[in-house]
Amino acid sequence: GEITVAGPTATDAYFNRDAATRAAKIREVLADGSERIVHRMGDLGWFDEEGRLWFCGRKSQRVAIDDSTVLCTEQVEPVFNAHADVVRSALVGIGEQGARRAVLCVELRSGVAQQEWPRMEQELRHIADGHVHTARVEVFLHYPKAFPVDIRHNAKIGREKLAVWAAKRCSSPCMQGEAGRG
Repeated sequence: GEITVAGPTATDAYFNRDAATRAAKIREVLADGSERIVHRMGDLGWFDEEGRLWFCGRKSQRVAIDDSTVLCTEQVEPVFNAHADVVRSALVGIGEQGARRAVLCVELRSGVAQQEWPRMEQELRHIADGHVHTARVEVFLHYPKAFPVDIRHNAKIGREKLAVWAAKRCSSPCMQGEAGRG
């Protein structure tokens, strides 16, 4: 589900952003009748049987392949980021909402030649097939430079820009035979 937080450091409202406040702030009535503001984080997670919170990634960046299969960035990307030649990866969805293709964009470490990509792609496919959270990744694309990032948060990958790039790559005639599993 979506992660929410409440407490003295959670704000009651955004300054001059009424629509954002309505979307992100929930007024909760407690058992004693008092009220508090609960902030919707926009992140997904789940609690295990020991009460630990497992972070899955941004709600807006999940990839809904169909009505019952949803992939989350933080469950998919770390599997591939462990590969020695991968700097980082980014899961994006292309196609219609609810019927998307899962695409993994890959930024390779410096010094890995473009000619190595076919070997790398096969290794990443093999890794994907070995994990329940990654087996539905359909397309692997080498992004030829550093990933675009949010200008406010250099660590936040600009997945929206990568999705546009990936969609163009997967729809071009020269990529039709290369952009999928078959």
